[in-house]
Amino acid sequence: MEKIKLEVIAESVESALAAQKGGADRLELCVNLIQGGVTPNFGLIKTIKKVVSIPVFTMIRPRAGDFVYSDLEFEVMKNDIEVCKELNVDGVVLGILNQDGNIDIKRTRELVELAGDMEVTFHRAFDLSRDPVDCLEQVIDTGAARVLTSGWNQNVDLGLDTLRKLNKQSDSRIIILAGGGVNKGNIQAIIEQVGLKECHFSAKRPMENKRVFINEPHSSFKETNSPENECYEVDELKVKELRQIIDLINSDQSK
Repeated sequence: MEKIKLEVIAESVESALAAQKGGADRLELCVNLIQGGVTPNFGLIKTIKKVVSIPVFTMIRPRAGDFVYSDLEFEVMKNDIEVCKELNVDGVVLGILNQDGNIDIKRTRELVELAGDMEVTFHRAFDLSRDPVDCLEQVIDTGAARVLTSGWNQNVDLGLDTLRKLNKQSDSRIIILAGGGVNKGNIQAIIEQVGLKECHFSAKRPMENKRVFINEPHSSFKETNSPENECYEVDELKVKELRQIIDLINSDQSK
């Protein structure tokens, strides 16, 4: 019986280490998660690859916003993938849409081929696509190994029925990775009712502000809830809690 895998999002070296200590099977590395995540800087990737032993998948997204990219933005994505190869990254996470809401099969396939031995996850741009059934077939046509989705909805709780249908439709041609609101309260339903083998978890908590000195004239920096201070990190205990539930399910399934 194939064991259920836990992927955890990390935006920093400390979060990557916390995810690994908590029992994550894989990292998705990005920055600016508040806006859905964009490509991390290469110093961060290189350092994290040094300090963790679990696979690292790097976000390839040149900017926040929609997933319809210009030729120059596409060039940036290709260059980022080449650098990820040089840094021995295990996988990349990406997605391109056409203006009509369909998957940009041609350019996404080009990125998949460029990735070579690195696995490719098509990210939650899928949840903004025109139609989940048709667009899943389009993602499969790109050659991506998996698709990250909340079931074409705001979160996995609302998307459970669609996740189930997508998993059945996939017929082992692509991995359905559940993400977007995964937590210890719904993980059992995701695994047992939907039948998924991989889940994607943020395990986030607000990062404590370590500054002591406050520059009083700059009031926006003084407010703890200002955008400049809005930052999150991985909570190792949350990862451990979810890991324990998954391990119990793995144990039950192996009997």
